[in-house]
Amino acid sequence: MRAAGTRMLIRKPALRRGHISQPEIKQMAGPISRKRRRRVGKRLAPFLFLAPFALLFVAFLIAPMLYALNLAVYKTTVVAGTKFVGADNFVRALGDPKFWQGVIVLLKFAAIQIPGMVAIALLIALILDSGTVYAKSFFRVSLFLPYAVPAVIATLIWGYLYGPAFGPFTQLANAIGLPAPNFLGPITILPSIANIANWEYTGYQMIIYFAALQAIPTDLEEAASMDGASSFIYALRVKLPLIAPMVVVTIIFSIIGSLQLFSEPYLLRNLAPLSITNSYTPNYYAYTLAFANQQYNYSAAVSFVLGAVTAVISYAFMLIVNRRGNA
Repeated sequence: MRAAGTRMLIRKPALRRGHISQPEIKQMAGPISRKRRRRVGKRLAPFLFLAPFALLFVAFLIAPMLYALNLAVYKTTVVAGTKFVGADNFVRALGDPKFWQGVIVLLKFAAIQIPGMVAIALLIALILDSGTVYAKSFFRVSLFLPYAVPAVIATLIWGYLYGPAFGPFTQLANAIGLPAPNFLGPITILPSIANIANWEYTGYQMIIYFAALQAIPTDLEEAASMDGASSFIYALRVKLPLIAPMVVVTIIFSIIGSLQLFSEPYLLRNLAPLSITNSYTPNYYAYTLAFANQQYNYSAAVSFVLGAVTAVISYAFMLIVNRRGNA
């Protein structure tokens, strides 16, 4: 023990800073500094990767929303100028019959467009996933291609097809002596717009469902076939329940998109002035208020109220689905 203590006493002075050379200090501090830099780098890496998205998110979403909110709480008149009115514009929007008529139109549009789109997309995805179709890649790309076409171009294409005077359907009907179909009448305009939306987005929905179906383990199909289940029963009892959460998500996105309808009515209005008014949808109404009537403050309030209505309807749908799932 004394010998050990003596050795410790002998080594102890060597640990003092004054007895350690400068290269030894650098050699000891090198690994520590590198570890610290690695730790700092690991902590900063997520923020560096998120920085581009955060900058774009703030610049193109948060900042415009704050600017619109600032507009919505003011009122500009020729006599009094600009003055703060608080929630008056929001209260006015909540009691505006034109706004709620547009919301009702959008709800009818969603009821027509979403079920048909989801059903067709699911059917195509199940057929492509069944393994009985040749050239799957060709069909996937062909069906997805309309989604790559901008909404403006798609509406112009279908506007030409719907044309009451120059459209091919009208020319065909005149050639065979039948009355020309009225795709843009007050009753048929909503299904016609729904058809354009289905043409645009069915392929996109199909790709999502097909990817979800591809993620289902093949062991389930083998087990189902051993139990004597047919392909139809396997798709109905196994595939559809497994991708049901994905279907719910796409329906929610479709509801949000339907309540934001603007391009199609705006571009078709010249062809159907009696069917589509300036307040046909809330977004069209807000656009007219801002750029035709110069009511920028009230237009901003209408946009915020529409966002609130969209959030409430989406949440209500999620709540209904969750309650049925837990039942």
